[in-house]
Amino acid sequence: MTDYDYSRGTVPPGTSLNYVRTLTDPPDGCAEAARLLADRARGGRLTHVEHIPPRGGRASDWPAWVPGAIIDRLGRVGVQAPWEHQVAVSEHARSGRNVIISTGTASGKSLGYLLPALTAVLEGGTVLYIAPSKALAADQLRVIRGLGLDGVRAVAVDGDTPVAERDWARSHANYLLTNPDMLHHSLLPRHTRWAGFYRRLQYVIIDECHHYRGVFGSHMAQIVRRLQRISSCHARPSAPAAAADGRAAGNSRAAAGALPALAPTNPVFILSSATVSQPGQYARALTGLDTEEVTDDYSPRGPFTFAFCEPPLTRLRGEGGAPVRRTAAAEAASLLADLVAGGVRTLAFVRSRRSAETIALAARRALAAAGAGELAGQVAAYRAGYLPEDRRAVEQALRSGAVSGLATTNALELGVDICGLDAVILAGWPGTRASLWQQAGRAGRSGGAAVAVLVARDDPLDTYLVHHPDAVFGSPVEATVIDPDNPYVLAPHLCAAAAELPLTDADLKLFGPAAADVVAGLTDRKLLRRRDSGWFWARRGAAMTANIRGSGGFGVQVVEETTGQLLGTIDEPSAHTIAHAGAIYLHQGETFLVTTLDLTDRVALVRPGDPGYTTTARELTEIEVAERPDTVAWGEAELHFGAVDVTRQAVSYLRRRADTGEVLGEERLNLPPRSLRTRAVWWAVSPAQRARLASLGVDIAGAAHAAEHAAIGLLPLFAGCDRWDIGGVSADLHPATGRLTVFVYDGHEGGAGFAERAFRTAAAWLDATRSAIASCECADGCPSCVQSPKCGNGNQPLSKPGAIHLLDILLTRQ
Repeated sequence: MTDYDYSRGTVPPGTSLNYVRTLTDPPDGCAEAARLLADRARGGRLTHVEHIPPRGGRASDWPAWVPGAIIDRLGRVGVQAPWEHQVAVSEHARSGRNVIISTGTASGKSLGYLLPALTAVLEGGTVLYIAPSKALAADQLRVIRGLGLDGVRAVAVDGDTPVAERDWARSHANYLLTNPDMLHHSLLPRHTRWAGFYRRLQYVIIDECHHYRGVFGSHMAQIVRRLQRISSCHARPSAPAAAADGRAAGNSRAAAGALPALAPTNPVFILSSATVSQPGQYARALTGLDTEEVTDDYSPRGPFTFAFCEPPLTRLRGEGGAPVRRTAAAEAASLLADLVAGGVRTLAFVRSRRSAETIALAARRALAAAGAGELAGQVAAYRAGYLPEDRRAVEQALRSGAVSGLATTNALELGVDICGLDAVILAGWPGTRASLWQQAGRAGRSGGAAVAVLVARDDPLDTYLVHHPDAVFGSPVEATVIDPDNPYVLAPHLCAAAAELPLTDADLKLFGPAAADVVAGLTDRKLLRRRDSGWFWARRGAAMTANIRGSGGFGVQVVEETTGQLLGTIDEPSAHTIAHAGAIYLHQGETFLVTTLDLTDRVALVRPGDPGYTTTARELTEIEVAERPDTVAWGEAELHFGAVDVTRQAVSYLRRRADTGEVLGEERLNLPPRSLRTRAVWWAVSPAQRARLASLGVDIAGAAHAAEHAAIGLLPLFAGCDRWDIGGVSADLHPATGRLTVFVYDGHEGGAGFAERAFRTAAAWLDATRSAIASCECADGCPSCVQSPKCGNGNQPLSKPGAIHLLDILLTRQ
């Protein structure tokens, strides 16, 4: 048995991280996939292949308190004994301790929370399960109902649930599955209707919690605090001491039919996550509660091969004559077709709904062109936006083998149990190492050998990773960043909480150290009213609610102009860049052209149509330092972190061919500037360092601009953010510092914690930035290293060699 844990990126002693150009000794069962990868290796497209050895498992006895009925039903579906980490989680929860389990994909995390949860339901309690996606909640509902336990009434309640089914759930459900949006907009504001459920609530399960990061994670943290208030309000007195003693000691299985009804005053929180850095610390930030952590994985795993692929440069030229690579989507579609033709059951993960459809269509066409048209029907797409019955049909087809090649968004990343897959293709870096291993781990879930291939996009981060595999296989996963004290996140949740129940001084401690000042501000604005018993919501109707998956505040409605149908709502800042006039807007897999953006009425009008191109907005940005920053000396240079005022204006947008990324043209926009108080990290070099750059003949403005773009591209590796969550500004002599300065800022009001993380990891972050630029094979800069798709200055000026010189001076602290 090996101690190697593939999901943590640790490597057994003596394992080489040198680049491997050919496959040797591929795992049994993946010979066809190995042959296809070897072909690509000979074509020079593979930059690295990692072989991960198999791992044995360590089973344990069932906890004494688990009823025999549960053990019997689990045995019928093939679970004969739990793994040690599953028992550890269940024992913590059963003993009343909040706990987070953070282990690899297919390690059986769900059994760890199902044991105490199902036991609590049979004892007369209720359980609330929260998933970040409908697909995951539906899959968990299928698992629970499949056990067929008498007395367990599991129901999923989300925005698609019919009114009659919600009414039934309020009266009868004891295992409720939902998502943060439903909790935020319905289950908490209408908590009195669910009083019976909350009164008996024993466990809250937050599944796949690593997805709650950045602004979304900060909103989720406040939703969890609101949930704690509501459950505490409705909870009945603790069960008698004798019952509590029985819970701690366990109950004999012979007496399973006479289990005592238990109702603690506050529910226990059980969090389940892919492998993340410092899971206990993250769980405490998310819930505000002390939390135990379980990270040792004792489940078995088959052999695994992970390959990195960099598509070749094409003859196409982009801005400034820069070379353009074959798109990751085209490369992934070709590989998917080859794998399906070879009988290899494969998932291809993509970043967007449109890409899922595009890759599936291209793979079907490739099979037909190769004379394997009979296999084209085995390729399908899966994404959010499908009708529930269509999603379930695709999932069943994949399980049965009727579909052997599936292009999917991250809708299938989350815990949906699909066994028997042989390979996974990742069309571009998925954003975090946690997501990488979560997606790759969908292959080999039946315990057999598996293969995963990361296909690099034309992007600095992807370029860096495929040429520096130790950043994946030799490094721990990144930290999950949230900032619950962000006042722009906190304010709407305090308003919502006051509308649910009057806020008290004790509540302010629950909502964190910033709550008192935010409440005072809301009171001054007459949104809250102070009374002897606390603060009350001062307006008629529902409290203002945040857009928890955006930047908060009021949204812009997207409306189909000929029918008047409301397609969705987006936050106002995002409307400037994704819903401007002329933008291509995607909704549930359909393509629309935005005809009008009216910021006064907060509406964007769209009409159906697919012109065959995508759009990317470009912005001009100005930045000013708002407060005295934290400062660290870096030799002659200085590194800063603090509050900034950012002014941004979308000035144009590019039209690009959807299949190749080729720029078709640029159109001007006439949108107003918008202001943002946020937080940033920035570095400023000394006059002497600038003079040394000048003496080398460096284009100083181009060097700073190129370093800014590449630094933004690499930050997601260290801060768990998306490139579009952050922005940057560079200047030869910035007015705030009087020096050559590069800023990188959070793109959300009040900040999201990403810039602070950059400040804390600056040395590693900037070293990776330098390596990404230097390792790119282009001569003068391209989208894979220093060009940015959202640059408002048309990627001018840029100096790739100058950026390397600038970062060398900064990193050597000369």
